[in-house]
Amino acid sequence: MKRLQKWFEQIAGVTQDELERLARAREIFGDSAPDISELERPACWRRKRRIGA
Repeated sequence: MKRLQKWFEQIAGVTQDELERLARAREIFGDSAPDISELERPACWRRKRRIGA
């Protein structure tokens, strides 16, 4: 029965692997934009001091 379901999903074009990939892509590239406010400062000001610390 599982084999028939797998064949049907492949014929229909929607496999479980495809659904998992789509869900993962939505996780990564979802609507929420990354917080880039920290990047407004120059990189040299963001780095921690290594000398004289």
